[in-house]
Amino acid sequence: MRTQPRTIAALDVPTAVVEQQLAADVLRRARAATHSPSDALAYSLDLYLVTHPDAPVSTDADYPGWTAGGTR
Repeated sequence: MRTQPRTIAALDVPTAVVEQQLAADVLRRARAATHSPSDALAYSLDLYLVTHPDAPVSTDADYPGWTAGGTR
């Protein structure tokens, strides 16, 4: 069975995919370069959210009546 040769169109990638890959690469490099455990954790969590765009995250609707800093 002979397959058709691939054309340059086969290499086209949607811009959103390239942006996601670039963001993930930046976060991996930042995580590898940091000396702060808390920064490394933050980069890891950001990396998870970038690579899992459908991950559930909380919104203001999840915490009705909550105010930043509490009530005074």
